[in-house]
Amino acid sequence: MNRAPRDQGLVREIGTFGLAASIINGVIGAGIFVVPAAMSAGAGASAPLAFLCCAILMAGVVICFAEGGRRIATSGGPYGYIDAAFGPFAGFLAGTLLWVGDVLACGGVVAALADAISTELPQRLATVARPILIITALSSVAAINASGVAWGTRFVGAATLIKLLPLLVFIAVGMFSLHSAHLSVTSAPSAHGFGRAVILGVYAFTGMEIALAASGEVRQPSRTIPRALAIAMLFVTLLYVAIQFIAQGMLGAALASSSAPLADAMGRVNPALRTLLLVGTGFSMFAWLGSDLLGSPRILFAFGRDGLLPARLGRVHPRTHAPHIAIFAYGAIAAVLALTGTFAELAVLATLTTSTLYLAGCAAVWALSRREGPAGAAVWLTAAPVAGIVGMLFVIGLASSVEIGGLLAMIAISALAYWLRYMAYVRRSEVRS
Repeated sequence: MNRAPRDQGLVREIGTFGLAASIINGVIGAGIFVVPAAMSAGAGASAPLAFLCCAILMAGVVICFAEGGRRIATSGGPYGYIDAAFGPFAGFLAGTLLWVGDVLACGGVVAALADAISTELPQRLATVARPILIITALSSVAAINASGVAWGTRFVGAATLIKLLPLLVFIAVGMFSLHSAHLSVTSAPSAHGFGRAVILGVYAFTGMEIALAASGEVRQPSRTIPRALAIAMLFVTLLYVAIQFIAQGMLGAALASSSAPLADAMGRVNPALRTLLLVGTGFSMFAWLGSDLLGSPRILFAFGRDGLLPARLGRVHPRTHAPHIAIFAYGAIAAVLALTGTFAELAVLATLTTSTLYLAGCAAVWALSRREGPAGAAVWLTAAPVAGIVGMLFVIGLASSVEIGGLLAMIAISALAYWLRYMAYVRRSEVRS
């Protein structure tokens, strides 16, 4: 199939701060405003420890993605180096896992955003408002990103700083409102409960692959990508542990049953702070869409350039140099998912597909390093992939058999789609010859 340079026509405009901001924005979505309650329900006062376990599980993956991005900085992010390591078929499966997982999460987040706003409206307006909000949110963010990667990066940078404000206020206020009795671990959590908390924690850590999908537009990628990943993931880990610790210290046992834990915790201090956290939740969702539509459509763009999807998806706008068709196509798919589903329905499958992608990315980095012989077979380039693969297998193993079956079915459908596309290519080649 066509293997034309997939970054042709793109402009490398993204620097370390821009990429780090995009990673932070992609990872810190709406989940952190609600996940602490579910984490507490599963692990109790040990939930901050569960977040640390998630960080350890993700460490190997982050190292591998930094190394893969350094070696092969191309549109599609992990799709590019999985393709380079194992060939176009594996690359297609990985790219499909990447964009399907992202678009499932995107549809779920914009559905949650629309639900959060429409529930504040009169009942007679809520039904009409929900689809309007979904389409408006996605089309406006798509338009910003279609205006060029510089505009998309500026939006993400500004949105990230603004959306972090409520979380930083929560930490600053919460540190002086803790109750030590709420932080004591009276009994060890069950293995099942702690395991579900780890799954939720891993979901909260996913999202770096969204920003890395725009690696074909990163300046000095061999330096920028590892630095941005290290800055972003260290910041996220410290933020998550602090939020979980403070929420537990403020609400205690009530945290597990709260539907808006951070807002409820602030409500015990001042009602105005509760309103600030509720507004921050909505803005966080909208800001997350900015990162998602900056990065994820580049996977469709790369597929179009490589002949794996219609060639139109691989076009860039002559003036903005943005893959505008891929951006609007991705937004349209997300809109359909949001109009027909909910955040809860889409989140689990999105997490499983992303974990499978992470596993494949770690294996690809190991394979690429082995090709270089002793020079590329450093100890850490063996330890990090092994740790990442084992960690992601552990996460997938925590899912139900039905959820794992759905993941396998999606992989099988993707393999069939590749085979059909390949056979069509072979037939065209035979006709030409």
